[in-house]
Amino acid sequence: MTDVISAEAAPQPQGALRRLLQRKLALIGLALIVVVTAGAIFAPWIAPFAPEDQMFDGLTLEGAPMPPGDKFWLGTDLLGRDLFSRILFGARTSLVIGVVANGLALLIGTLIGVTAGYFRGWIGAVLMRFTDLMMAFPALLLAICLAAIFTPSLWIVAMVIALVNWVQTARVVYTETSALAEREFVAAERTLGAGTGRILFRHILPHLVPMIIVWGTLGISTTVLLEATLSYLGVGVQPPTPSWGNIIFENQTYFQAAPWLVFIPGAAILALALAFNLVGDALRDVLDPTQRGRD
Repeated sequence: MTDVISAEAAPQPQGALRRLLQRKLALIGLALIVVVTAGAIFAPWIAPFAPEDQMFDGLTLEGAPMPPGDKFWLGTDLLGRDLFSRILFGARTSLVIGVVANGLALLIGTLIGVTAGYFRGWIGAVLMRFTDLMMAFPALLLAICLAAIFTPSLWIVAMVIALVNWVQTARVVYTETSALAEREFVAAERTLGAGTGRILFRHILPHLVPMIIVWGTLGISTTVLLEATLSYLGVGVQPPTPSWGNIIFENQTYFQAAPWLVFIPGAAILALALAFNLVGDALRDVLDPTQRGRD
């Protein structure tokens, strides 16, 4: 009986993809994500040059970067490297960090939020006060401090971002879990002698999945922006590994003479973050039970 109640209360995924694909902004976001992902995956075959190659003809006679042209589609950077190739390989960095760091942040935040929301008492109080303490620190400042302590690399940057981005997820999951723990079907399960594991994995976590999916999608855009910021400040992914943030950092001195070196990677960062925000907003509306029937 309680399984039926729980199933009826849980958000149903049927038709979610169909409703998502009916939203034009979501389709635009999905198209951008597909294009960037395909470019990152097939970068070795699409890129006309290796990202670290310094071409002899990649600089003008005065030693300045080459503007966009037939050979160098997006121009070259201050070392004569093809910008288009570096943008493609930089997409790999942004996506890997976005997925890995955000996945770790979701895992940490969900674990802490569910534990605090279900058990409450002194366990919930300690976990939530620790979450509040972490939220009190500016995320960027904390990330810079952590990145300065560890030797920056792709995986270290992903870990640092995860350690500062889990708090929002934990707070939202805690609130939702606390409300679910008071529902009748959970009380009925306790009365029937169900264990903690059954209640959490059979009744509470399924209700949290839509919310976690939405936060996971929206969180990737935040992660991409934070990675670009850290790389721009010189404490993120280190050269010669290309990253959209360190491409801007390396070429900012040529902002006036060669503005494409800043605008193009900046536009790529903005487009990818916007794409995940569009898809995340659409998923929130599609998976929110209160929005059903309003499309």
